[in-house]
Amino acid sequence: MNNVMEIGGHRAVIQFDPEIGMFRGEFLGLHGGADFYADSVQGLRKEGETSLRVFMEMCEEKGIDPTKRYSGKFQVRLSPDEHARAAEIAAARGVSLNRLVQDALEQVAGEPF
Repeated sequence: MNNVMEIGGHRAVIQFDPEIGMFRGEFLGLHGGADFYADSVQGLRKEGETSLRVFMEMCEEKGIDPTKRYSGKFQVRLSPDEHARAAEIAAARGVSLNRLVQDALEQVAGEPF
């Protein structure tokens, strides 16, 4: 996946911040913020490891589960016309709206969900 780096078994999305001329990493799937900055890939990895370690230590001290839990459900908000069109597309393909969304996510991710 583009712009994603794995550090310590956790994924972080990486973006360039032109205002400060540095890369910013933000861990995904964690409770709270665990972000980090650096001007190189090597620096990102080092700063990410430090940020993750400090975040995990703080969670342990406070008795907080560091990882978010997902229910497997989320809402997609569309206009009524978009909803009708999505239902038409799903019906034409012989799938549910849920399957249509899963297929779209797989296409974007480039891997099965």
